[in-house]
Amino acid sequence: MTDDQAEALAATEGSAAAQVLRHWAARTPDAPMLTLGDRTLTWGQVYANAKRVSHALAAEGVVPGERVAFLDRNSIEFFEVFFGCALLGAVSIIVNWRLAPAEMAAIVEDAQATVLFYGDGYTGAVKDMAPLVTSVRTWVPLAQLDDWRGAGVTAEPSDPGFEPGPGDVVTQLYTSGTTGLPKGVMISGRNLSTILGEAANIFQIGPDTVSLVAMPLFHIGGTGWALAGMSRGGHSVIIRDIDPVEVLRVIEEHRITETFVVPAVLMFLLATPEIATTDVSSLRTVFYGASPISEDVLVRSMEALGCDFAQVYGLTETTGAITSLLPEDHDPDGPRAHLLRSAGRPFDHVELKIVDAATGEALPPGAVGEVWTRSDQNMLGYWNQPEETASLLSEGWLHTGDAGWLSEDGYLFLHDRIKDMIVSGGENIYPAEVENALLSHPAVADAAVIGVPDDKWGETVKAIVVKSPAAVGDDDALAADILSVTRGRLAHYKCPTSIDFVDALPRNPSGKVLKRELRKPYWAGRERNIG
Repeated sequence: MTDDQAEALAATEGSAAAQVLRHWAARTPDAPMLTLGDRTLTWGQVYANAKRVSHALAAEGVVPGERVAFLDRNSIEFFEVFFGCALLGAVSIIVNWRLAPAEMAAIVEDAQATVLFYGDGYTGAVKDMAPLVTSVRTWVPLAQLDDWRGAGVTAEPSDPGFEPGPGDVVTQLYTSGTTGLPKGVMISGRNLSTILGEAANIFQIGPDTVSLVAMPLFHIGGTGWALAGMSRGGHSVIIRDIDPVEVLRVIEEHRITETFVVPAVLMFLLATPEIATTDVSSLRTVFYGASPISEDVLVRSMEALGCDFAQVYGLTETTGAITSLLPEDHDPDGPRAHLLRSAGRPFDHVELKIVDAATGEALPPGAVGEVWTRSDQNMLGYWNQPEETASLLSEGWLHTGDAGWLSEDGYLFLHDRIKDMIVSGGENIYPAEVENALLSHPAVADAAVIGVPDDKWGETVKAIVVKSPAAVGDDDALAADILSVTRGRLAHYKCPTSIDFVDALPRNPSGKVLKRELRKPYWAGRERNIG
């Protein structure tokens, strides 16, 4: 083992997240760790602030295993709270700020979070949430974070020194289920230490990495990527919101070396005139995934940014990436061009197989079935949902719900979504939840929701509606009214962007809606792949 490998292992042993901070704060306390706008904090400063957070949480009565929620866009304060929880052994809950207040409250209440931090922009949402939440005993505005964590704490607070076991939960990310109910994915110290321990090999992360943290932190592609970039003591530059002009400016100003983005961000960048004049020569690798990407967008992005590209595939339930299509496999004009449609090969520590979803029997190369995976990255399970956990995890194998096939040389090609999930701009949208909202409208007798092609988002939500006898007015006015009601019940990104009216929905003899038939006319001549 080399000195660098030994140091990498030391930085990710034990509690993973907490140990990364402890290790690099001790080794390089004055090196930059986090930057947002014109504010930069060193490793030593973040460690000191995180220790103050942990002491203040303890003063509030928070104990190891207790859930602590955070509601705001990407920020430095998130990492201070996240690491403060990790040092104490509390479990951080990151609330999706794109949700409606009632949906946010459902997550906080499900987690039984006792403390909730929130940004200035969410004061109104918190006011709406408060009557729906019984578990929170302390609400902390981020504008008052310094005062809150400074109360009664010495100038140099001690580290609580919590060291979790491999089965202890470090963070809990929420992902919607097929019924629309929130599910808390319990991610352990072992899950994180496994992926962070491989960051140098998988992501080519090193101490000279300047990582752009652009994706929302409530996604594993946000938090997971950020922690990977930090794992070797690098510098992470945070963008609060996705703005293509700001992304380009930050790349040039801070000499960004690596980042992870969803394909929609690449499309935004390609449509931004500044891309032609921005100095992006510092970029070494752009990692992408989480939603479909066309070969045209991928190739044009490679040409415009002039760096290596690598695709990754994974789930929140696998603590992020489990396969990668490496830069050398991005060869659009060469003999390996066909691999651009692949999600790559599994990491060395990851087992992958394709099975017959009905029987669980392994299928040979080339045969399409459900993708199953087994590794130390697989989540502990869903919080307080043993039946859902049991349906997804069996003998260590996680059933992804995605259909695909493996080539003879081990490349994974994703074929379709078994559960008809819609992926729009990296956001997972489950039709049943949207259909339930549509059916609440008196003019809707029946409804189905499908994903249709969208040049900007990869897919967008379309509703196919059968009108009830109560429906009045022309179709345009009726569609507008249905959409208005739906937007009052769901986060905007989940709502249909268009409605088609039909006389009846196609169903099989058992009554199941044939969504593949509904999708056919919209996907004619195009392949519906997962990128």
